[in-house]
Amino acid sequence: MPKLSRWLPFLHWPRPDARLLRGEAVAAVTVAVVMIPQSVAYAGLAGMPLVTGLYAAFLPLLLSVLFSASTRLATGPSALSSVLVGASLAGMAVPASANWVALAVWLALLAGLLQLMVGLTRSAWALNLVSSPVLAGFTQAAALLIMASQLPALIGLQGPLPGLLHGAEIDYEALAYGVGSLAVLVAAKRLAPRLPIILMAVVIAGAVSYFSGYSQHGAVVGQLPQGLPAFYWPQWPGWDQFSSLLAPALVLALVSSLEMASSAKIESQRDGKRWDASQDLVGQGVGKLAGAFSGTFATSASFSRAALTLYAGARTGWTAVIAAGFVVLVLLFLTEALSHVPKAVLAAVVIAAVSSLFKPRTFRALWRIDRVEALTALATFAVTLLSSPRIYWGVLTGVVIGLAHFLYLRLHPRIIEVGLHPDGSLRDRHAWDLPPLAPQLYALRMDAALDFASASAMESAVVEHLAARPDVQHVCLFAQPINRIDATGVEMFVQLRKLLLERGIMLHISGLKLPVERVLEKAGALAPDRLLKTYRTDTDALLAFGRLSP
Repeated sequence: MPKLSRWLPFLHWPRPDARLLRGEAVAAVTVAVVMIPQSVAYAGLAGMPLVTGLYAAFLPLLLSVLFSASTRLATGPSALSSVLVGASLAGMAVPASANWVALAVWLALLAGLLQLMVGLTRSAWALNLVSSPVLAGFTQAAALLIMASQLPALIGLQGPLPGLLHGAEIDYEALAYGVGSLAVLVAAKRLAPRLPIILMAVVIAGAVSYFSGYSQHGAVVGQLPQGLPAFYWPQWPGWDQFSSLLAPALVLALVSSLEMASSAKIESQRDGKRWDASQDLVGQGVGKLAGAFSGTFATSASFSRAALTLYAGARTGWTAVIAAGFVVLVLLFLTEALSHVPKAVLAAVVIAAVSSLFKPRTFRALWRIDRVEALTALATFAVTLLSSPRIYWGVLTGVVIGLAHFLYLRLHPRIIEVGLHPDGSLRDRHAWDLPPLAPQLYALRMDAALDFASASAMESAVVEHLAARPDVQHVCLFAQPINRIDATGVEMFVQLRKLLLERGIMLHISGLKLPVERVLEKAGALAPDRLLKTYRTDTDALLAFGRLSP
């Protein structure tokens, strides 16, 4: 049973009783009234038939929670994942067509398999490929692109947004529905955040549309198929189109995983438990696969809905199960009511939801912390905008820049000559204007592992200092920060010992860690010698330097 429950986390759920189910049902209603209209709106954002938004809020929600360690992730359509789907397929098929649906399903299958594979192999560390600045830059650009894509529907524009410059017609009834709904959503978010305002706006707008006759001639959701989704198997798109989905699927999996992480971390911190990232990736992968085989697009954990789930008092995964039940009721009995909702209202729902993602002050905050990371975020932001609709290139660009910066830092480790600060600590002698630890001594510290990336830099630091100061008789390596050494590091260390031995210079080593010491001993690099001294602590080394004669 312990092994089985590791792969089936729902076996740990508490058995439901009347009290538990009452609380979970209240939370489920709170989540469902937000998720259902959002799901329909996000389906349009992904270029999918609108009913697939409800499909994406059913099986993916249900199955992902069964296989996730975090039970309140509220998996379903999300703004970032939906816009990635729509942007990735742009130009490959006609939106909402059978071919478009098939491609979206293949995209969900690929992204889901990636997440499932990473989760099953316990390789959640792969999420670190996308840094916080990269995600911030992408999110800001995606938010702008999402809002811009919804403006035509919001204002009732017949055609794309640039058509305004050429006298395109505007549906003023749609404009009234869209702008009015957006104003209500924004105002209610500030003045009455507890109200189920999204559902209220959709219901009221749908009723007004029906009784005013707008649904007979205006741009509305239209007739939606009634009933549960059937099993779907996508047609093979051909190698050319399939290969075009690989990069978007990778980015989709990364972004979706980071959306999940931001939600799951809040839940784990709130519950005071360890976050099992790999198991949550399994859940997200299973959710995407479930959605794909029901003919819908890739889903993700929504940060806003997850926060709402926690706020509503959800305690277990039963909330998601009950919420999925509400989606089933809508699919079976209420799709006709949704058919009268103006598309302008759905556009308002999307804009209101993603407007909170646009936070320009994020760039200023990053600039204060680290200018390179701020520039990484800005580059991601710019490439995402410029590469639209292929916005996944923004994330890939940010990842490459981040890895290049990481590699640069590894190849240029921090190596300082240390001096004794008045507070008793060892610090950068030149930065703090400190005297040498002892005459004719070069004392250095490298704050990095001694491996193939840093070995050359350390060797150069010693050789260059000896060339500039031929009177040096002692070299001390404060080795406490060095926690790992590889074959290249050992080879450099041996060569350094030979160099110092030839010049009659004594090598002092302080604070060598046991894993590093064992590797050096096995390589014979710490063989006893009159010109080699080791010290267990820096205090021992400093006492010895006090006895050095000029």
